[in-house]
Amino acid sequence: MEINTLRDFVNLLDKEGTLKHITRECDPVYEVSSVMKKLDGTPLIFENVKGYDMPVVANICCTRELVAKGMNVPKQEIIPVLTRAIDDPKPAEKRTAQGYKELAPDLSQLPILTYYPFDGGPYVASGIVAANDPEHGLNLSYQRTMIMDNEKVVQRILQRHFDKYIERGLKEFAFCIGTTIPVLVGAAISTDIDISEADIANAIRETHLVELGGHIVPESEVVIIFELTGEMASEGPFLDLTETPDIVRQQRVSRVKKIFVRENALFHALLPGGLEHKVLMGMPREPTIWQKVSEVCKIKDVLVTPGGTSWLHGAISIYKQQPDDGRKVIEAAFQGHKSMKHVFVVDDDIDIHDPAQLEWAMATRFQADKDLIMKPREKGSSLDPSADPETRITCKTGFDMTIPGEKDPNDFLKPPLPVDIRSEDYLDNC
Repeated sequence: MEINTLRDFVNLLDKEGTLKHITRECDPVYEVSSVMKKLDGTPLIFENVKGYDMPVVANICCTRELVAKGMNVPKQEIIPVLTRAIDDPKPAEKRTAQGYKELAPDLSQLPILTYYPFDGGPYVASGIVAANDPEHGLNLSYQRTMIMDNEKVVQRILQRHFDKYIERGLKEFAFCIGTTIPVLVGAAISTDIDISEADIANAIRETHLVELGGHIVPESEVVIIFELTGEMASEGPFLDLTETPDIVRQQRVSRVKKIFVRENALFHALLPGGLEHKVLMGMPREPTIWQKVSEVCKIKDVLVTPGGTSWLHGAISIYKQQPDDGRKVIEAAFQGHKSMKHVFVVDDDIDIHDPAQLEWAMATRFQADKDLIMKPREKGSSLDPSADPETRITCKTGFDMTIPGEKDPNDFLKPPLPVDIRSEDYLDNC
């Protein structure tokens, strides 16, 4: 089945029986988000959002399997495909926008959710900014967006490429809700300013760009054109990846100029701190870790772990060849993902997707006085509530949980089954 839009992907999930329909009326204030949380891990479509005709889809990228399906690759090929896309982006094709209609510039027409009582306001957590710069081109980036009123929003803008575009004079930008899975993944990848995330998305799977309201954007269910007002306002609190509220900051304010929606549009809502949030933010960091680690050691697998908020912890399995490979990998991994706080390095016999195996490797192969690498007074992630609230200074730590180089490897391996059997041959048919 050809997947060119978010709706195509949702229809595929529906056809396969993966998508669950919520037909009961649900309030966009707290109730939809509560159902999303209760059914986290299950793709959902809310067909009856109180006060709105537009359905809300959620949890559509809440597992690696779903992302792989949207990328049209096997799950084990996600990191290699993303790595190739980063190394060899392909210019996305521009085509004429079809099937869109323009609405009045009033945000109250969209089923924007209020997730938690402590939130600073209703939030769009799935929105992707599409910003164009005359020199650097098209940039795609996630910018969580808090609704101030029917016309104004305030966004958490990190000091990266979008911020630089603004400093260079950008006054207007597009805001895309409901894009394809390659765009959702590509927009989360950190790359050089002259490389467009749209081209990375196109290298993952064919991605189309269209022009709406004078802006080039990836095909999306909803596209809002904003203009910066020059004002600042309080943004937050907002529940982030750590499932703890992020701090309130003074951020830039924008005013809506135009709203475009597809015919029968779907509104993609992303649960803050939920599995979809974690998959979309954490998984795109794995290729950059892979690239750095592969410069110093042969690598088998890398995982930004769900238990580590899909942001602060990483696990890496390597084909160890030199006694100091574990230490070199730890240093490289922190370069590959600068927000990472703890990294765990294991041998290739350990499945890093199994927390029990990681813990077993620590219990049997790790000695803290020799294998612990501490990097105190390092700049950490603003998402870590235990870091210094002003400077974000933290202590980064690496755990070399590989087999000690001076020991006999055979003393650290689990034995294979003494007889190769099929368990089903020993179970009575019921």
